[in-house]
Amino acid sequence: MSAQSSECAILFADISGSTNLYDLLGDERAHKVVSSSLLVLSEVIDRHKGTLVKTIGDEVMCTFVSASQAVYAAIEMHKALDSLPSLISEKRIKPNIRVGIHSGPVIRQKGDVFGDAVNVAARMVELAKPRQIIATQQVIDALPRRTGMDIKCVDKTTIKGKPGEHSLYEIIWEEDTLTVLSTKDTSTKPRETRLQLKLGSKEITVDSALPTITLGRQAQNDLVVSDITASRTHAQIEYRRGKFILIDQSTNGTYISIEGEEPVFIHHDESVLKGCGFIGLGRTPEPDMPDAVSFSTEDQ
Repeated sequence: MSAQSSECAILFADISGSTNLYDLLGDERAHKVVSSSLLVLSEVIDRHKGTLVKTIGDEVMCTFVSASQAVYAAIEMHKALDSLPSLISEKRIKPNIRVGIHSGPVIRQKGDVFGDAVNVAARMVELAKPRQIIATQQVIDALPRRTGMDIKCVDKTTIKGKPGEHSLYEIIWEEDTLTVLSTKDTSTKPRETRLQLKLGSKEITVDSALPTITLGRQAQNDLVVSDITASRTHAQIEYRRGKFILIDQSTNGTYISIEGEEPVFIHHDESVLKGCGFIGLGRTPEPDMPDAVSFSTEDQ
């Protein structure tokens, strides 16, 4: 089947805290809860004339002809899960989702969709908090002028492979729930800084010109760490409004040693890099380790 190109709105919805559900409810019951929640999300997609592309673990990916269909579907997804019975009545625990939406051109092939717009939509759901809907400027611009929705610009961020900063919008679906992703006024220009990284003879600079890099064992990473404790794609570093955020995506976690501070260990979490120090992928870094990544930050 040949690939076809088209414009659409791409929506990712991720069940947040599913790991905690398994700890709380046990494997069998938690699996039923996640499966039931995914079924509810699929029914909402169908009602809003969307296309379910696939489910990935505890996440759904779907497309809609228009941005407004995607946004209204996202709102109903939250409300539909809210209407489910509590998992544990005395604690009123219910599954919550994070939703990210972007609109743009995609390539359709064999029931799947590909392209830069899909990557941006996936980035939006990563940035969303539980019970949040985060959308790009393209989605907001495509909505009808009078929707009656409460829409707030909550932050600006960089996206790998795209120049400059991009506005993030929260679509408010319940009262008094605005969650600002950044504590700073988004109209204030951040101080320009840069992060210098060194691994052996390889040096790389992260700044507004190169806002995202990856570290790991595979050759396509910006910094390749050959240590067997490192995952194939172990972590990434992002430049966000003057700060450098290390995001662990690995099996063994990441160790960060900052000069003058206690060492930090993160696993499927993120941490700010500041000052100077060393990064260890899967093990505690030592200055003389060949696979320790040294770093330093400085103002431009």
